[in-house]
Amino acid sequence: MTTEVRLSPRERLLEAAATLTYRDGVGIGVEALCKAAGVSKRSMYQLFESKGELLAASLEERSSAFVARLLPAAGDGRSPRERILHVFEQVELQAGAPEFRGCQYLAVQIELKDQSHPASRVAHRVKANLMAFFRAEAEQGGVSDPDLLARQLSLVFDGASARAGIGADNLTGLVAPTVVTLLDAAGMR
Repeated sequence: MTTEVRLSPRERLLEAAATLTYRDGVGIGVEALCKAAGVSKRSMYQLFESKGELLAASLEERSSAFVARLLPAAGDGRSPRERILHVFEQVELQAGAPEFRGCQYLAVQIELKDQSHPASRVAHRVKANLMAFFRAEAEQGGVSDPDLLARQLSLVFDGASARAGIGADNLTGLVAPTVVTLLDAAGMR
């Protein structure tokens, strides 16, 4: 006999927000979110102040999984160069999935445009943490301008994610050589 765990209305809303906004964008209506979650609008507004708060909570809840899928484990024994390349290998792997729509955090920032929106603030923090990872690894790798390299790597990350997400490009054989070129030019060990 299997026991099915029933998610709470809050968990169902967070799951619906994650799924629908990734697939359809942040413009998804409250009615569609509530219908997908099997929750009334009244219940949604009792749990979350606004749709924006729901989106922010959904992004926040999934940020740990996003980081775990993307970044190598701390102290994994790899060189800073290998650790940076690992991130782009993960992007390439993820981009091969048919349901890949690009980086959800970048998409939220682009769609919302309002940097003060709760979901945009979460997305900005997650993206800033990724850039901080690149900067720390660049510094460890002896790069003379770790800030510049971190910005360049973020640009490649976002561009690769966006182009693969809209089906404009296949990342296989494209991203790693681009990153290697940047690492070599920066003198990364």
